[in-house]
Amino acid sequence: MSTAIDTAKVGERRQLHFNNLDDIRADVEQLAQAGEIRTLGNWSAGQVFKHLATIMNKCMDGFDNRLPGPMRFVLRLFFKRKFLTQPMKPGFKLGAKAAAELVPPPTSLEEGLLCIRQALDRLQLESKRAPSAFLGPLTRDEWDQLHCRHSELHLSFLVPVA
Repeated sequence: MSTAIDTAKVGERRQLHFNNLDDIRADVEQLAQAGEIRTLGNWSAGQVFKHLATIMNKCMDGFDNRLPGPMRFVLRLFFKRKFLTQPMKPGFKLGAKAAAELVPPPTSLEEGLLCIRQALDRLQLESKRAPSAFLGPLTRDEWDQLHCRHSELHLSFLVPVA
């Protein structure tokens, strides 16, 4: 059994910045074409893609587990702008209920790629957005920016092998 990597201390991550969903798609396709992807964290490339797709789909379909209303209010009031505009920090640990909903099981690269491609297609075609599990109601543009920040974080742990 391997020891979990402390993702807050991982070096060699890629520096990414996405302005829109097309930027996320372009990076995913670049990784898909790489042939081999080195992972720097605890998840396979397939799991990373599936996790991002899960969040993308839940932003349209709704989340099973949300923070209590007062906590969402405080996060929205004081931290929303930061979440939408600044890079997310690695090493965050989800609670047990959120992890059960959002952490993917072992996932092949092919399955993960299919999931994220389908989720990106849905995001561009569908206008409905559910409230965020931790920030509450967000506009479509705000959700897109949150997906950009979230994708920057997770995709930074995937390095194409030249």
